[in-house]
Amino acid sequence: MSIAASSAELVRDLATRTATAVRDWIPEAAVRGVEPLTGGTSSLTYVAELSGVPAGYERVVLKVAPPGLAPVRNRDVLRQARLMRALAGRPGVRVPAVLFCDAGAPPFVAMELVPGQCVEPVLAPRGTVPADRVRARAFDAVRMLAALHRVEPRDTSLAAEPLVPLAAEVDRWTRAFTTVPDDLCTGHETVADRLHATLPAPVAPVITHGDYRLGNTLCEADRVTALIDWEIWALGDPRIDVTWLTFFTDEARHPASVSDEPTGMPGKAELVEAYQEARGERLWDLAWFEALTKYKESAATALLIKRARKTGRFTEMHRRMLPALPVLLDEALDLLA
Repeated sequence: MSIAASSAELVRDLATRTATAVRDWIPEAAVRGVEPLTGGTSSLTYVAELSGVPAGYERVVLKVAPPGLAPVRNRDVLRQARLMRALAGRPGVRVPAVLFCDAGAPPFVAMELVPGQCVEPVLAPRGTVPADRVRARAFDAVRMLAALHRVEPRDTSLAAEPLVPLAAEVDRWTRAFTTVPDDLCTGHETVADRLHATLPAPVAPVITHGDYRLGNTLCEADRVTALIDWEIWALGDPRIDVTWLTFFTDEARHPASVSDEPTGMPGKAELVEAYQEARGERLWDLAWFEALTKYKESAATALLIKRARKTGRFTEMHRRMLPALPVLLDEALDLLA
């Protein structure tokens, strides 16, 4: 039976199910309580208080698929757990350890609670993280991205995952545009057609995060302690991750940025060069991938605005982003000229 999305009801259900599931990990473990933690829109996040577990695991994260919705695509938390388990211990890649799972309704995954600060510099008030620390974290994140892309999918449990060609990546965001009101998607067909007409030559597929940026990491001091939020990971082109990261630099002037003041983020050229040096490979046709990034950002933002209108939670960020949608599409076309 599917449980309603009522917070109190869900917390009680999670506490009961966690008490059973945790015994697959530590038979003597017990649950002392479950409480909500700040989470995203494609999954819910809770913290479970445990006893009878090794030191350091008294609090663990529960990532839960949204109740009442099919746990597929970005809501498939068990698929995300398979990915994190496949990456555990890979050189240079740090992800939370998956401790145990429950495939019930809704499914959830229990992970270690990794210490760290989660901040996207261009979307945060300036000074939240000192500029020199932002710079150091960005370069550490680039090195981790190169390490992630060095993992050979064929040598992992993910070998049977379908590859996502670039045409399919374009189509994914085109489908997103078809679900939003007309005022949020005007002109997207032209950009989609141009992206398809100018597809670059494919390269060997890698494990891509899909939303790779500092805001999806946990950091302590100058170091990334964990890469999180794997909702849209895939086997695909590494350049998708690289240009998404560079879209969150100061020079990219992200339309949701709260200020024009510098954050300390390195420039695009610095990040690309650092990635190439760490990966040991050159990147080509980045203008096409920058266009795809702008197309993707426009589609993703249109979805956020649609949801905000529906729920009545239209914020200042949504107001800043709304006029940027057609601008992003125009900029994408310019890159594809």
